[in-house]
Amino acid sequence: MRPFARCLLALTLAACSTTPTPAPPPEPIVGLPCDGCEYVFVGLPDELGSSERIAPVEEPGEPLRILGTVRTPQGQPAPGIIVYGYHTDASGLYPPDTPPPGRAAVRHGRLRGWARTDAEGRYQFDTIRPGAYPEGGNPQHVHLHVLEPGRCTYYIDDLVFDDDPLLTDEVRSTTNRGGPGIATPTRDAAGTWIAHRDITLGAAIPGYPGR
Repeated sequence: MRPFARCLLALTLAACSTTPTPAPPPEPIVGLPCDGCEYVFVGLPDELGSSERIAPVEEPGEPLRILGTVRTPQGQPAPGIIVYGYHTDASGLYPPDTPPPGRAAVRHGRLRGWARTDAEGRYQFDTIRPGAYPEGGNPQHVHLHVLEPGRCTYYIDDLVFDDDPLLTDEVRSTTNRGGPGIATPTRDAAGTWIAHRDITLGAAIPGYPGR
C-alpha cells in the first residue's frame, strides 16, 4: 500500500484528525509523494543505538526481531543512518498514544521507533509481529523510513512476510524501494520471529540526491 493510502487508513483507525502539522523537517523529503514522512522527525531521540525497541516488552503479540544492514549504492556499509519503523498492534490497529495529544505517535500509532546504524551499517528492532488490518486485504507489514542525516529522508517499501497468506503477487512485485522488502521469517529457540530487512540507500527513490 502506498504511503498516502495507508496513512489515510491510519487516520481513520486511530482517530488522528486532530494531529497538527509538524514543523518543516531539517532534511528534505525525497521520493515524493510521501504523506507522513515529516513525522519521522517528531519525537526523534537525541541519542540512539543500533538496537532499539518499537513495541514495549509487555505489548501483547508474538515477539519479532528485525535485523538488517544498510548499505550505500556502491554496496558499502552505511554507518550513522537512522531507520524509523512503525506498525499496527496484534489486532491490526494503530494504537493511539497517551496524552499529550497532537503528537505524531497519534497518527502513526504508539508502536514506533528509531535505530541508528552502527559502524558496520547494522540495525535491529525488537517488537511484535503486527496484525493485518481488520478489514482484510493487506498483509502484515512494518512501515519503514530512512533518514540520512544532513542529506534527505524518504520511505522505503514495507517489511512484509513471505509466510503471510495475504501477501499477494501484486505486493511481491513491488518497486523495491530501498531494496527488497519481503522477509522469510524464522523462529529462534526462544520462539521469537526473526526477519531480515536489508536496505540500499536511495534504491528506486525518485529525486534521490546525485541521480
